[in-house]
Amino acid sequence: MSETSLLKNYHVRSIGPVVQGARITDIDVSSKDINTYYVAYASGGVFKTTNNGVSFKPIFDNQGALTIGDITLAPSDDQIIYVGTGEKNSSRSSYAGSGVYRSDDAGKTWKQIGLDDIQHTSRIIVHPTDPNTVWVASIGSLYSKNKARGVYKSTDGGANWEKTLYISDSTGVIDLVINPQDPNQLWAASWERTRSAWNFKGNGPGSAIYRSDDGGATWKKSMDGFPESQYNGRIGLDIAKSSPNIMYAFLDNQYETKEEKKPDEKSDKLKITDFQNMTKETLLGLNDKKLGEFLKENRYPNKYNSRLVKKDIRTGKYEPKDLANYFGNANNALFNTKIKGAEVYRSEDYGKSWKKVNSYDLEGVYFTYGYYFGEVRISPKNPDVIYIQGVPLLKSTDGGKTYARTDTIGGVHSDQQSMWINPDNPKHILLGNDGGLYVSYDEGAEWEHINNASVGQFYTVNFDMEKPYNVYGGLQDNGTLVGSSRSIPNWTKKWERIFGGDGMYVAPDPRNSDIVFTGFQFGNYYRINRSTGQRKYVTPSHDIGEPKLRYNWRTPIILSKHNADIVYIGAQRLYRSFDQGNNWQAISGDLTKDKPQGNVPYSTISCVSESPLKFGLIYAGTDDGNLQVTKNSGGNWELISTNLPKDLWVSSVMASSHDEGTVFVSLTGYRLDDFRTYVYESNDYGKTWRSLKGDLPDEPINVIIQDPVSPDLLYCGTDHGTYVSFNHGANWNHVTNVPNVASYDMIVHPRENELVIGTHGRSIYVMDVKPLQKLAANNLNKGVMAFKPNDLRYSDRWGERRNPYSKPFDPKVSTLYYVGKESNNLEALILDKDNKEVRRLKANGTPGFHTLDWDVKITDQGTGKRKKGAGPAKMKYAEKGNYKIKFVNGNDTSEVKLEIK
Repeated sequence: MSETSLLKNYHVRSIGPVVQGARITDIDVSSKDINTYYVAYASGGVFKTTNNGVSFKPIFDNQGALTIGDITLAPSDDQIIYVGTGEKNSSRSSYAGSGVYRSDDAGKTWKQIGLDDIQHTSRIIVHPTDPNTVWVASIGSLYSKNKARGVYKSTDGGANWEKTLYISDSTGVIDLVINPQDPNQLWAASWERTRSAWNFKGNGPGSAIYRSDDGGATWKKSMDGFPESQYNGRIGLDIAKSSPNIMYAFLDNQYETKEEKKPDEKSDKLKITDFQNMTKETLLGLNDKKLGEFLKENRYPNKYNSRLVKKDIRTGKYEPKDLANYFGNANNALFNTKIKGAEVYRSEDYGKSWKKVNSYDLEGVYFTYGYYFGEVRISPKNPDVIYIQGVPLLKSTDGGKTYARTDTIGGVHSDQQSMWINPDNPKHILLGNDGGLYVSYDEGAEWEHINNASVGQFYTVNFDMEKPYNVYGGLQDNGTLVGSSRSIPNWTKKWERIFGGDGMYVAPDPRNSDIVFTGFQFGNYYRINRSTGQRKYVTPSHDIGEPKLRYNWRTPIILSKHNADIVYIGAQRLYRSFDQGNNWQAISGDLTKDKPQGNVPYSTISCVSESPLKFGLIYAGTDDGNLQVTKNSGGNWELISTNLPKDLWVSSVMASSHDEGTVFVSLTGYRLDDFRTYVYESNDYGKTWRSLKGDLPDEPINVIIQDPVSPDLLYCGTDHGTYVSFNHGANWNHVTNVPNVASYDMIVHPRENELVIGTHGRSIYVMDVKPLQKLAANNLNKGVMAFKPNDLRYSDRWGERRNPYSKPFDPKVSTLYYVGKESNNLEALILDKDNKEVRRLKANGTPGFHTLDWDVKITDQGTGKRKKGAGPAKMKYAEKGNYKIKFVNGNDTSEVKLEIK
């Protein structure tokens, strides 16, 4: 599709940002040149530096998938690189890959070498002396059972693979290490886990350590002293290069202990559990001050005071036990719950036996997110110096007994994912985490952030109406940022961070860009004033006696297109505020299927769209497959997803700005490991639907929008790219100059008519769509269509050098044009003010958009007659004045004006 796309030569500009970095899954360094190394991003591809991080270039773009699990350079030949696609982490935005790739020329070219169906690659090991012997570990699919998990081995550089270790269809292999002195000896860490949209279990009896003594041909458990338990979660492994008999295993132990809380006998304060079996009469007899203090200290909504609660109880609006259950199961409040969490084990006999070595609990390393971390690294010259990677980075210098943080100086981001330690100089360390790349030259005492690549993982984008307008976006674990739409990465225009956490939706007030609604995951939203720094928490709360509100990871919040004081936010019900979030009213009941809950909020509203043509016409989609519409501001709702595929996550919905009854919707099966394409349009408020898939590849859809000027012009973002249709979804064109990463959100600026594209892996792109609006849909078959270039100013220094070592000052006029009918003889004529031809240029005649570059030179006819055979005409720079650029494709012509001022 990239080769045949009408947009393969269309300019799209990257505006960054670069300041925040993004999640790194692996780092590998050339053994021959330490200034050359490679960084693999979770969803942004592979970047290479040859100057020790001063600059990076992407080297893996346009491969099957840019989500990376692991990258490994062959120890015996650093020109040979293996890349395993499919991120190893099990996060909410870990995308499936397309197998394993190999390069024999240091990343210039790539070849896919199989294992297409393993989906997520955790580790690649290359034989120390034979670059064609390679082992690949896979955790398999993210959301479903499959048998492609385990360890694979190839002895012919990936031409053929044999699966040598397989445990079960829900147990993969998360780590793999090799004895540097005996390549026949390998160890694998298996990991049992099950994930669904509503629940995640990151442990099971399948999580274990296996050892092979015959080059990975056969395996056996190696668990002496290591717990064999249903509570075993993810396991990280490393082997000491200086003493390979010494190994470490880093375990996520999910064993849960519960101790009953001891009541404070001296305190007469009310406790949540007091209300579990309290009678109505007892509550009404409580001291008002005492009840009021309880409500305030336990953070019930501000409107609840002792007088209101007693009134509600007296009238039977709810019961005392509803106060106990307001924040969840009251019985859980009786216990202190503790998970063992991170544990470190050491072996001194090549993994035959293990011993737990951490002398105290490693609290705060994982919290509840052990599935997201888990690597351990040993200093190459001292096996007693180790680093464990969790939310913080911890270092031990006594063989894992005691630890200290080593990520506190240098503004190191949390959530540590990968590490490389210089084998010749252990003080030199490269660290990858959710904030990007860091380097230390003093063994982790201090760090420098190397943040010069556009690799941001955006969930949403939006804009304001300033001149030039600013772009806003929420990012994975990097908060909410705002920056100029004219930004150029690593050059001008700084980006400002206006909120933290996992940034989600962001909605600036179009009347005053100082007022912004933004926040973080699971519906925690604030109204902020950027000029004063004021913040107000605006997320609505449920009333006592009502079901607890469920907020999506990416909770939608939007401002009304009819009045920006009106705000909508979705839980399982849709809420509306008329006063910028100060007060809320539920304008729906539960719009979801209200499915049973696990440990992840589910059956939530995932997207909302209000018609720009009619106030009160609102669509709401849910993560469990419902799509509903109200035409009267929530007076009544109609389920309109009956004829759509069942039980899929509604990833986007858009009410048309051209026709009141038209609505677009995309669904995604990502959380079912269903990678088919679901995108639809309705012209009757959702009563009937037609597919817009056209010739789109089978990729989950994240967003579908309609152009505000041309109704036939549609934009679509998938897990692997960005697409444009000029003919209402009949055919789609790949936007080739946006890397094929997840395109998560997009929006067209109504004044500038620029498409803002938020990618989950390569930050933000901006695309001028005014030419596309003129083209769609009636001009697609025109022979040629030109678009006016920018005028330029004359200079008598054109062609000169400022000094002997500088380049000549050469002017250029770039003219965008479109070819609808292929031509081998397409020409561009430069005409002066008298319509006289002064230059003729050959132009690209293949279908699609192209740019003609004119060097502003014309034929110098001179004063005398040209002699026959005198050679090519002399050229000179064009003078000031008016010109035309006329494109000729057979009988079809198109011309644009140009002024040299």
